[in-house]
Amino acid sequence: MGVFSARPQVRFWITGARAKISLEPSTMTELAKLSAPERAALTQQLEQRYNAFKAQGLKLDMTRGKPSSEQLDLASKLTVVLPESDYKGSDGSDGRNYGGLDGLPEMKAIFAEMLGAPATQVIVGGASSLTLMHDTVVRALLHGVPGGKGPWAREKVKFICPAPGYDRHFAICEHHGIEMLTVALNDDGPDRAEVERLIASDPAIKGMWCVPKYSNPTGTTYSESVVKRLASMKAAAPDFRLFWDNAYAVHDLYAESDKLLNVLSACAEAGNPDRAIVFGSTSKVSFAGAGVAALASSPANIADIKRHLGIQTIGPDKMNQLRHVRFFKDYAGLLQHMKGHAELLRPKFEAVTDAFEKELGGKGVASWTKPRGGYFVSLDTPDGCASEVVRLADAAGVKLTAAGATFPYGKDPRDRNIRIAPSMPPLAQVKSAMEVVTVCVLLASLKKLGA
Repeated sequence: MGVFSARPQVRFWITGARAKISLEPSTMTELAKLSAPERAALTQQLEQRYNAFKAQGLKLDMTRGKPSSEQLDLASKLTVVLPESDYKGSDGSDGRNYGGLDGLPEMKAIFAEMLGAPATQVIVGGASSLTLMHDTVVRALLHGVPGGKGPWAREKVKFICPAPGYDRHFAICEHHGIEMLTVALNDDGPDRAEVERLIASDPAIKGMWCVPKYSNPTGTTYSESVVKRLASMKAAAPDFRLFWDNAYAVHDLYAESDKLLNVLSACAEAGNPDRAIVFGSTSKVSFAGAGVAALASSPANIADIKRHLGIQTIGPDKMNQLRHVRFFKDYAGLLQHMKGHAELLRPKFEAVTDAFEKELGGKGVASWTKPRGGYFVSLDTPDGCASEVVRLADAAGVKLTAAGATFPYGKDPRDRNIRIAPSMPPLAQVKSAMEVVTVCVLLASLKKLGA
């Protein structure tokens, strides 16, 4: 497309093991240089392509970061029935019976390495880490946490929410009436200066959501300096907690993994041993709907959580834990298993990047992340265009996550961020969907310019 012959305004940098490409979305430099007739001609070309997509009757769903059927097949042997002689854990307990409140020892050992804690400081629960996070918040609202002055719900409660972020974290807060304070998620993690300013001045701020490795949706991994500062900064609330959702701890796309500092160790060294509660699961490792979840924290937090769990349940699903232990054997086996996931996911993520670079590169209308792990790519359009892009894509048969979903209350103040989830559709469909999305970005951008 010769009309885009001017040199693109490109910035390229690497932070840790993660690369990001930026093409200055707010200025729309290259499109803005076109004359009105040139923009009108380009719009006509794009509309022809767009109408051709609509005529195909596409039905492509990229709304959620679900594993594909091929990924789920990697763990198909989990469905094999355990033999009668294989019902016992390493501690001699019968997995079919009650008990084992905090999980089987061998399952705790696997999560201990994943979450960065001694096995004694790990609690293994059901299938969903989101359930563990939700219940941890509710327990704090009703009963408080160690180091606090009682139930959080007695007074106004606020959480810090880095954004773009995970919509289900925000939904927990909104559901329980917790006020959300948005802070920017930078390339090395949350805006630490702003976080520190907020928590140092307001005792109502009791928690902060964090997806510290391959963050949803940007793929950001928190730098060592950010983790240390979050662990050490002074908080007006003595019972302030980091809800450390390390959902993508083992979800690398490439051989070289992003490095994340152990937050539990950092908090202990900073004199705040109870500050962090770390969550993780095998939901995108084995079966999304039948995995195993766990949390890890300080001895004081673990003892408090177990006290409440003793009222809530008589024990988790230890048979599912046994199946996972027999399948993975140990943490090294789990990491080996994840290489199969990477082989399936990597071409889809690279297809997203290829489409964006080919169709949007140099046109000054978009920026996107190029994560080295996780489940999402974050796309920024020109301000005020994300909702229109999502609407256009939907009309052409490509469903995207709602614009604004990556911000508290579902409201992106700049209406520019779109979460791209390429994991579930087949590769050919990912390529088709991205072609549609790029055309929609260009059409929305030209409309913004007044073409």
